[in-house]
Amino acid sequence: MGGIIGWAVLGLVAGAIAKAIYPGAQGGGLIATMILGLIGAFVGGTLYTLLATGKFALGAMTGATLIPSLVCAVLGSMVAIFIWGLVTRNA
Repeated sequence: MGGIIGWAVLGLVAGAIAKAIYPGAQGGGLIATMILGLIGAFVGGTLYTLLATGKFALGAMTGATLIPSLVCAVLGSMVAIFIWGLVTRNA
């Protein structure tokens, strides 16, 4: 149960930081920000694993300290914001 709460908090913080850094206006409230951050954690963790090991493994960073996990989650959230903008702009 503590892991789920930890991921929810990490997702909320990462999503909020990514929205603050990313240029332009992004819609969505607290839940959208948390979902964006959680998606970002998985995107960031997957990209980190791919770049670090050369292997594709879907998942968030595990066994890491808070700062690297947060940085990967924020960068992944920014990628998710970019992709979401492309999808909704063409709709």
